[in-house]
Parts: sequence; structure tokens; C-alpha cells
Amino acid sequence: MTRPARPSRSASISELYDTIGRGYRRFRRPDLRIAAAIERALGGCQSATNVGAGAGSYEPQGRKVVAVEPSLTMIRQRAGDAAPAVRARAEALPFRDASFDAALAILTLHHWPDRARGLAELGRAARRRVVLLTHDPAAVGFWLEDYFPELFRIDRRIMPSLEEVRRALGRIAVFDVPVPRDCSDGFLGAYWARPDAYLDAERRRAISSFAKLESGALRAREQIDLGYRLVVADVA
Repeated sequence: MTRPARPSRSASISELYDTIGRGYRRFRRPDLRIAAAIERALGGCQSATNVGAGAGSYEPQGRKVVAVEPSLTMIRQRAGDAAPAVRARAEALPFRDASFDAALAILTLHHWPDRARGLAELGRAARRRVVLLTHDPAAVGFWLEDYFPELFRIDRRIMPSLEEVRRALGRIAVFDVPVPRDCSDGFLGAYWARPDAYLDAERRRAISSFAKLESGALRAREQIDLGYRLVVADVA
């Protein structure tokens, strides 16, 4: 049966994306290699709900999909042929139990006020599988942390650990998602090989340490492990 929605404890997530989400689709274009990994994880699932769907990045093709997104600004940026979207929160999905083969959540868990409840809702709505793309806060080694350590301290506080996900979903399989040097999706780690995307020219000139990013070893890398993980939990 469908659980009754609880009153929202905070409108901050919707408000955040109503503010920063304008023009989101210009910079958050799905990377085909990451999309292929998500498609493989979905396997034979023919229907899915995409929770925290935003403008529709990585929604599977050729499957029945219903998107869930709390921000109207994001919903309005969805393409005309995108999957239908409902305005709702992960913690109170407006679906009956086992409504979809799969529940999908892409780089969104860290925005949920109540992750345990949201993850439980994914497991409730899915008949077969939950697929998450998230970031492992235990991962280290991203050079950007040298310049913005506070940013990464914040991330480690809000990103769910894999153990937290395991407690919520039970047995999980975890797969590394390396970030290509020419990644087309503008999430935090996407520009690891293109530091100019993080800073404008004036600020780069003021930071001589940027020279270390031009090492031959870095230029030779085609992809890098920055801690992004694909988590798959079978619920049936």
C-alpha cells in the first residue's frame, strides 16, 4: 500500500535547486560512459522511478520511467519527450509498494533530509532492484581538496557512507565509476583534468600551485577514480 506523506521538515532542497537550478541543463549533460554503467546496472528491469531526477539526466531509454523531483525549476527544464515527472520527495514517494522493477537515484542522496527513510522508500517502490550513483566520502586523492578543503569537509559530512547505504538496503554490490578526463557531466569531479573550469583566469594567476596539475602523469590519464560509486541492491 502507499504510505501517507509526512509533512516536510524542510523545503531547503527544493529552494536550493529553485535558486541554482536555472540553466542546469547547460552544464549537467549526461556522460555516455556513465550512462552505460547505469544501464548495465538496471539489467532486465523494464520500469523504473528516477528519484531526485532533476532535469532528467541518466533516465534509462526504452523503459517505462516515472521521475520524482521536488523542484519546479528542475521539472520545467525537462525535455518535452522526457519521462513524466511528479513533484514529490524521496522520503514520501507517491507510489504503491513494488510499483516499478527498479528505483534509481543519481547523485542525489546527499540532498535528502532523511536518507534512511528515502532509501527505505526506494526499496518499497522497487520490485527487483535499487540502483544508486553516489560518492564514497571515504575516498581520497582529489587534488581540488588542496584548494578548497572546507568544501570537502562539508561533503564528507553530508555524503552517505557505503555502510549507511548497506544498513538501509541490506546486501549491496558496489562498482567503481571512474570519471573520464573529458566527462560531459559537470558534477564536482568532472573537471579533474580541466582545472580552468573551476577557476577563472584571474584567480588561476593568483595560485601558483596550479602548476602541479600540469604534470605528465596527470596529462596521460584517460580517467580517474575519484570515489564515485554505483550501488546495486536486489530487493527480490
